[in-house]
Amino acid sequence: MPRVGPPLALEAPADAISYVERGMKPRVLVVGSINMDLIVRCRRVPKRGETAHGEGLRTAAGGKGANQAVACSRLGASTTMVGRVGEDEFGPRLRAGLEGEGVNVEHVRIAPEASSGAALILLEEGGENRIVVMGGANARVSADDVAAAKSLLRESDTVVMPLEVPLEVVRAVAVEARALGVRSVLDAGAAGQDAVEMGLPGLVDVLSPNETEAEVLTGRPVTDLESAAGAARRLREMGAREVVVKLGDQGAYWLGEAGEQHVPAFPIEPIDTTAAGDAFTGCLAVSLVEGVPMPHAIRRANAAGALACLCLGAQPSMPTAEAVAEFLRERGSAA
Repeated sequence: MPRVGPPLALEAPADAISYVERGMKPRVLVVGSINMDLIVRCRRVPKRGETAHGEGLRTAAGGKGANQAVACSRLGASTTMVGRVGEDEFGPRLRAGLEGEGVNVEHVRIAPEASSGAALILLEEGGENRIVVMGGANARVSADDVAAAKSLLRESDTVVMPLEVPLEVVRAVAVEARALGVRSVLDAGAAGQDAVEMGLPGLVDVLSPNETEAEVLTGRPVTDLESAAGAARRLREMGAREVVVKLGDQGAYWLGEAGEQHVPAFPIEPIDTTAAGDAFTGCLAVSLVEGVPMPHAIRRANAAGALACLCLGAQPSMPTAEAVAEFLRERGSAA
């Protein structure tokens, strides 16, 4: 049975404090998707052939890559985004939104004659959601974008990659990061067997799927802590150096070179779970750059994910470093 660690101390490790006190900001490069989210609240999602009534339409900037870039920036990292937006009304809004969050958008290009990526989100009472993603301009991210950003990758502390852009691009980034000695963090959102066939698990330093994605990658159902541990072992066998399985209200399970641990979640009443995993991934990436040991980094990431569930929308819900620190002070240790 996986080990459940003791409550973790609130104090940041000495090396992380030193990192901040030296005036250093984590340098994070994000290669991924940029979407406009169309959110409809409903009491329940419709069954096949049924029409259900919604309770309002809201647009909000999203896309796993852009969400994670905003998360990293709000957490204090110097963040650069590589991606594409469409030649439509959403494109300028999405790019300007990232820039307004302090994200470097020099490598966010316009894909001619393409629509921006979009996500249709049905948000049920209780915060659960159903999402349909249309890739649009995200499918135009190419090896040329990676090549153009190579100097930035070389200067980065870590590169964060979700799977909503072409897999060959993700693979090229992972290979380049490994060659340059830059830590790679792969959020396995939208994972398929093609990611396994391309050998992605063996090319990344930190692989972070949720339960569904872990099942897709390993072919093994993930329904509880024990099956999550089994999936993590399989992903390690496939070459991933560190595996962090996101388990929703059960927290997260880590298996890596230095050990294993289940880090419980913080109990909350969610408003909208959209992008909670992106807040988790961004916080995990930044914390590891700051020198925070993995179990403590996961605890911080759990706090970030919990905070994201308390706000409607994707990018609007990404918490700041101050909000995460305050949440941890208030909660003490995860239940």
